[in-house]
Amino acid sequence: MSEEHDERTQVEAAQRDPSRFADLYEQNFYRVYAYIVRRVGDRHQAEDLTADVFREALAGIGKFEWRGVPFAAWLVGIASRVVADYWKRSGRETGNPAREPEAAVPAEIEHNTMLFQLVHRLPEAQFRVIHMRFVEQKSIREIAQELGRTEGAVKQLQLRAIESLRAQMEGAHA
Repeated sequence: MSEEHDERTQVEAAQRDPSRFADLYEQNFYRVYAYIVRRVGDRHQAEDLTADVFREALAGIGKFEWRGVPFAAWLVGIASRVVADYWKRSGRETGNPAREPEAAVPAEIEHNTMLFQLVHRLPEAQFRVIHMRFVEQKSIREIAQELGRTEGAVKQLQLRAIESLRAQMEGAHA
């Protein structure tokens, strides 16, 4: 509850004063960058596209409406469009480039490995929701229908899983 309130407060502050967008940028940069680099396979291109996402987000922050989903979901929606536009412009409608992406920084590998392990340790219902939501990119409604649960129940499972993962990651870095 308090994290959602904090995020909402930060979004509202950025809507009033664009210089406050920096906090949202800091909290969400890696998430957006990781999403993009997995889809384009080139670190330098991913950096450029990530910058495009945040420019677009800053320009459109006034239009953002709080609907109870994480701000990052809005950013990933923008990132999805930016990546799709990139592939259209480059003439590649699907797939990744043939060349190998540059080697990841060891700290990123360690972070991603830890997160991957923690996700797999979640209770089964939370794991399924997180996997369907962030790997399969399904909506809350689609997940609820597939699992035979209410949308509210799916949101609660997602929230508990994210809170658990965040607490464990923070505990590991403390």
